[in-house]
Amino acid sequence: MSECPAWLEAALNDAADGSLTVASLGSASLLGAGGLKLTSAAFEDGEELDPSFTADEEDAVAPPMEWNQPPEGTMEMAIVVEDATAGAKCHWLVWGIAPQRGKLMEGEVPPRTGKNGAGNSDWLLPALADDEEHSFVFQLYALDAPLNLAPGASRKALVEAMQGHVISVSLLTGTYAREKEIEDWDDIDVE
Repeated sequence: MSECPAWLEAALNDAADGSLTVASLGSASLLGAGGLKLTSAAFEDGEELDPSFTADEEDAVAPPMEWNQPPEGTMEMAIVVEDATAGAKCHWLVWGIAPQRGKLMEGEVPPRTGKNGAGNSDWLLPALADDEEHSFVFQLYALDAPLNLAPGASRKALVEAMQGHVISVSLLTGTYAREKEIEDWDDIDVE
């Protein structure tokens, strides 16, 4: 785990990890600059993701994302989702979103996506092997220039292209833990 900047620790508490993309692209002055705020109709900041957004359910999809009017001068929006509990494993790279758009619908295929931690360009469904709670950090970036990246770009290429162009960032954290399977139904009290 990389050293985490103090402003990121204050913003994310337990989900803070210096390996997150926002640790290198963001700063205290960029966090929420211009009033930018990322939300989701599916979960509140710090709340649990529904299993319908994870590998624990069939036909799972990416959760919906919404944001308010980005700061003046925004030319493009980008989203990076990483698992802060698993060394910033990348679950989604999205860019090419028009600033006026304001949302991605549940399961919507974004304009341009890059390679996630599994090497494909889809929403990487959280698939946890244990019942430990993981924190997924959704990072929304307002950029002052359009990115000239082809679909399928790597996280490294996306970060390099965004360097020096971030004018605001907003963070939203969702948690998830697999439900423990019931091993012995005889131990359950039924009233």
